[in-house]
Amino acid sequence: MSFASLRLLVAEDHDFQRRVVIGMLERLGVQTIHEAADGRAALDVIQDPARPVDIVISDLEMPGMDGMEFIRHLGQAGAGVSLILASALERKLLASVATMAEAYGMRLLGVAEKPISLERLRSLIESHAAAAPRAAPAPPSFTLAQIDAGLRNDEFEPFFQPKVEVATRRVKGAEALARWRHPQLGIVAPFAFIPLLEQNKLIDELTWSILRRSAAQCLRWHAAGFELNVSVNLSLASLADVHLANRVTEIVRAEGLAPRHVVLEITESAAGTDLGKALENLARLRVKGFGLSIDDYGTGYSSMQQLSRIAFTELKIDRAFVANAAHDKSARVILASSLDMARELGLVAVAEGVETEADWALLAELGCELAQGYLIARPMDGKAFEDWVRAAVLPAT
Repeated sequence: MSFASLRLLVAEDHDFQRRVVIGMLERLGVQTIHEAADGRAALDVIQDPARPVDIVISDLEMPGMDGMEFIRHLGQAGAGVSLILASALERKLLASVATMAEAYGMRLLGVAEKPISLERLRSLIESHAAAAPRAAPAPPSFTLAQIDAGLRNDEFEPFFQPKVEVATRRVKGAEALARWRHPQLGIVAPFAFIPLLEQNKLIDELTWSILRRSAAQCLRWHAAGFELNVSVNLSLASLADVHLANRVTEIVRAEGLAPRHVVLEITESAAGTDLGKALENLARLRVKGFGLSIDDYGTGYSSMQQLSRIAFTELKIDRAFVANAAHDKSARVILASSLDMARELGLVAVAEGVETEADWALLAELGCELAQGYLIARPMDGKAFEDWVRAAVLPAT
């Protein structure tokens, strides 16, 4: 791979170490290299249109504006550059700063511990080409009336992301994710319409549509010989309606599907607002045969409490602990502990955000039951999902 066209910025206050890194970049064939002795000077380079940058290699301990403040400014400015952290600080602290960088929206290529090796630097720069660009066109903006018209025209549909059994590599089900098949704009992602529907207390109309179409699609899979379950997300706002459980049951049964084939996913804080009504709905749904999944486990403040008071059947471990577990000891401990707890409580454990072979291998080693993520497949419409199941080539254990 040629690095000649890449433009790099080295932010490092130690002159000798900065020169060493620049020398390595030159040996790798990089022709455009900017340098800065602190965060302020580095930010000046980033903000100068005459000095475009693709990748920043930044130290953390610098005088004046340190590396952490520099990263914050980069993220808030939406600079669209890739980032490599270079430091001699302890690994746990570096992992924390890496998480911080991602929280600020940075495209983090990785951490190069000092002294930086040429091969490590080469590997991180190579990953820049494979990394999905963060900069993207501004999402379309819709009015509530436009979204409501789309609902009335039945333009919203579920896309399905497979849930695979790690031990056997068999497809066991899929999560239904709402998409808008807009007549002019094509497929529209949920962040363009769900917040507005929730703010205006209209999310139930979308929920009913996705639930109905997901149940019908699941029944078609069964007819094709695939005994799969389907998972559908329930909005927190919906749980305050005491009629929710009966409405969900009516929709699923009207499509001819038994509730036992449907898992309803609820985020950790689901019972946080109107506790009594939420618990009544969730208990009634379990009585009627639906599975209940605690979604994004590990990201809220009341995980243990929710597990003790709601009859969950499934625990979905948040992608933040899955994606980092192969190289971050803290994330691995949390992942392993969550899997152990799921086994002790008799819950099906699902790992979200599985994106690499290393993630898959670790989940297999730790005995995780189900996995879901881009390594397996991206969300797809019902017909594509059925075709994918027929021809699935899944990661090796």
